[in-house]
Amino acid sequence: MTPHHRGASPTAPWSIGLASALVPGLGQVLNREWVKGIALAVVAALAVAVELTTGHYADIGEYTPRTHGGFFVRGLWGLVTLGTQPRAMTVAGLSAGDHSIILMINGIFAVLVLSLLLALAVWAVRDAAKTRRRFLETGERVAVRAWARDARQRSFPYLVLAPTVVLLLFVTALPVAFGILIAFTDYSKDNLPPMQLVEWVGLANFRQLLGAGAWGATFFGVLGWTIAWAALATATTYVFGFLQAVLVSSRRVRFPRVWRSIFFLPWAVPAMISALVFRSMFNGQFGPISQALVDWGMTSERVMWLTDPANPWLARIIALLVNLWLGFPYFMALVSGALTNISPSYYEAARIDGASAAQQVRYITLPIVLRATAPLIVLSFVANFNNFGVIYFLTQGGPANPDYRYAGSTDILITWLYKLTLDNGLYDIASVMSILIFVIVGSFSVWSLRRSKAFTDA
Repeated sequence: MTPHHRGASPTAPWSIGLASALVPGLGQVLNREWVKGIALAVVAALAVAVELTTGHYADIGEYTPRTHGGFFVRGLWGLVTLGTQPRAMTVAGLSAGDHSIILMINGIFAVLVLSLLLALAVWAVRDAAKTRRRFLETGERVAVRAWARDARQRSFPYLVLAPTVVLLLFVTALPVAFGILIAFTDYSKDNLPPMQLVEWVGLANFRQLLGAGAWGATFFGVLGWTIAWAALATATTYVFGFLQAVLVSSRRVRFPRVWRSIFFLPWAVPAMISALVFRSMFNGQFGPISQALVDWGMTSERVMWLTDPANPWLARIIALLVNLWLGFPYFMALVSGALTNISPSYYEAARIDGASAAQQVRYITLPIVLRATAPLIVLSFVANFNNFGVIYFLTQGGPANPDYRYAGSTDILITWLYKLTLDNGLYDIASVMSILIFVIVGSFSVWSLRRSKAFTDA
């Protein structure tokens, strides 16, 4: 006997799903899943209650989203318009009006909450239709306890991760969305709420930064140096760290632990402290290095290591050397660990075949170590791409470059971004910069890691 002949309702699954879409929880109630239906109805009622209690729907008058809307309606209105009435300074203080940035944040928050509610509604529709389909096929209803037990067994990882995902959605996604949206506005120190309203400007900031004017020249100039800096900083620290690890691990070196401890000292000192010390040492007016060169007769006058606009590569080389001092112990530690996993039989066979020490390093040590550390080299490149500390605390982006806008000759993208925001209040341009940095770094990281054998073999 079919389920229909046993008294089952002939209602189609799609109609039950449609009922749950029109009235939250109704599909579950029609399926006689009372607990799930009531729970979904309560969530929907709470969302409606939040909108009604935070709005002014009881006021008599012409309805507008700005004056009558609640959390969701006014949030969406504010996100779209960014306000329509700026505030003004009066004798009694600031007049009533809109704050564009607050409206944007509230709008993003409302969109995130609505996204969660929409995801729950989609799940409710699919669950109602799936339950009806199963009932029509088997004629059996699943008890609440059995459903909860089955859901707990099948979805336990998701249930555990759900609170973290929701927290990340509001703690991480909200600031990220806010930073991205600012790039499409005219938010800057010359247009600050609440006295002025921020407006959407579309891709105007992107065209300005990537155009042929001064902004474009600055961006592409700083980008070129940033890529060169990241590549050189990563290559020099890796090569020097590799050589130090190979030398210290040699059987001819006595007291290797002592040497490793000495070489790890630059890594133990905070990078900011080391950068400030080197900045004092290379000070062109009062630094001991310039004074020593003059005293020894090697130069006729003090060398402006970090501030000579006519010789910007002098400051760049100093920055690379300081970064080498700070960064090589990291790769030395990594390579030293990788060397312990190389079987001595490889070197023994190479010596029997007449290979020199240099050939053993080139054809045995280097390929094996590179394979083990390739993903870390990529991550180091990304870290150097955004290496704010060394550049800012050593040179502060100098020496000055008259062809650049708010940037110096040693500025990389992240230090330029810092200057645009905190020093000059150009939040719209800085937001465009942050998006471009993310696209560049993210694309390179994905491309490099996918090409890495260590990554694909994992």
